[in-house]
Amino acid sequence: MFKNMFAASLALLLSGTAPAMATDGVVDIVAPFEITGLDPAKSGDIFLRMGIVETLVEADKDGNPIPALAKTWSVSEDGLVWRFELQPGVKFQDGAALTAAAAASALNIAKAKAGLLSKAPIADIKAEGEGTVVVTLSKPFVPLLAFLAENRAQILAPAAYEGAEVKTIIGTGPFKLTKLEAPQSLAVERFADYWGNKPQIEKATYLSVSRAETRALMAESGDADYVFNLDPASRTRLAKSDKVVLESVSIPRSVLLKVNAGHAFLSDVKAREALSLAIDREGLAIAILRYPAAATQLFPPSLKIWHDAGLAPLAYDPEKAKALLAELGWSAGDDGMLQKDGKPFALTLTTYPDRPELPLIAAVLQDQLKEIGVALTINSTNSSEIPAKHQDGSLELALMARNFALVPDPIGTMLSDYGPGGGDWGAMNWTNAGFEAALDDLTRVTDPAEGEALRHRAVAAIQADLPVIPIAWYQQTVAVSPQLEGAELDPFERSFGLEDMRWAK
Repeated sequence: MFKNMFAASLALLLSGTAPAMATDGVVDIVAPFEITGLDPAKSGDIFLRMGIVETLVEADKDGNPIPALAKTWSVSEDGLVWRFELQPGVKFQDGAALTAAAAASALNIAKAKAGLLSKAPIADIKAEGEGTVVVTLSKPFVPLLAFLAENRAQILAPAAYEGAEVKTIIGTGPFKLTKLEAPQSLAVERFADYWGNKPQIEKATYLSVSRAETRALMAESGDADYVFNLDPASRTRLAKSDKVVLESVSIPRSVLLKVNAGHAFLSDVKAREALSLAIDREGLAIAILRYPAAATQLFPPSLKIWHDAGLAPLAYDPEKAKALLAELGWSAGDDGMLQKDGKPFALTLTTYPDRPELPLIAAVLQDQLKEIGVALTINSTNSSEIPAKHQDGSLELALMARNFALVPDPIGTMLSDYGPGGGDWGAMNWTNAGFEAALDDLTRVTDPAEGEALRHRAVAAIQADLPVIPIAWYQQTVAVSPQLEGAELDPFERSFGLEDMRWAK
């Protein structure tokens, strides 16, 4: 599927001979994500990124809702009934017409499965005539548009389903699926009857490659034209190469330290604040991520409506951290490590190597917390251990990367992670009535000024209580073949941008 076997590429690299690139007219895309199944609930993000499928609503570069398969929408005065008028003349990739009945059926199937759409207060989804989808809510829910833009809310053709099970991927996007070899690869070609702007690229492939070093070598050798998610070391090396062009963008993802606020050592907010004060975020970001992205609060500046520029930033002050822990009765032993009532201040930090920077950050945190007398044991394991340990109550600390753009409006992730009872990738044993009220109000409020005030209140509550401790913000970097033009990074990571790419003349 790819231009050369990777072993041949490595040999070319070692010989110093630059390979020919883009000789077959196929855009080869490499990223770390496996294709875990046909169902959108499992791999919907890959099908959306490759331009195979579409949703009723899209998002612009700032996360604002824009038309996609729905050309317009309206909502009743009581906020309970939404009407979506479909684009005219849209065809599925099997030639069937997109109808309101087909769209409503796909959404009802998606709603019945795991996903954010199942968490929206939707009472009914039905067709009204040939071209209108009507969504009725049990209570007003302002973020509905963002939820309908989530990849798991993609619209598939009736022939794609066998009952409620997806048996093949037939979408409406600019590219149609021609080959699928799960969990590693797929191929697409341009859909001639696409309803929107026709792409210039004729064919493309996708390959899942888990190792960051391998992905970087494939970019440099010419085995891939668009390599997604470079690790810091490879990014630094490839920046000096004329064989690729690097593109970067700030994305709505943060490195967080998840805290079990019900743990005996961590239940007092002073203890959580002490951990936060012990972290030299600026030094850590430069040393590990290799760009200045120290997190001063939960949301990065790229999430303009959620980032609060007026919020007092998280600080680095190890002496104040020691003082706070002393107030809680912790004292240093002969070895400098803290103890109280004969017990050491020792915790296990769970993280995962899927993102290669996380174990490195964990090692730095281990050293920095040791400076204030807190002992960390690092458990680098499967990412699934974090939700598993959250559910059984055994989690103490977790280092993780959290994407706040699962839907274009982060309210979707916030409801999942910090609503009542917390969430696997958010709060654990933490409650704050003011925060929960602000979050609930945000699902109903339509006034922009009121919404801004509620978001600031919610962010301030997390900053004060620290159920999670922000550490760093992410940049996404891709390596692109010099022969490929028009490649742009989507900060919400909804698309690889195939529809806008073209070969250099």
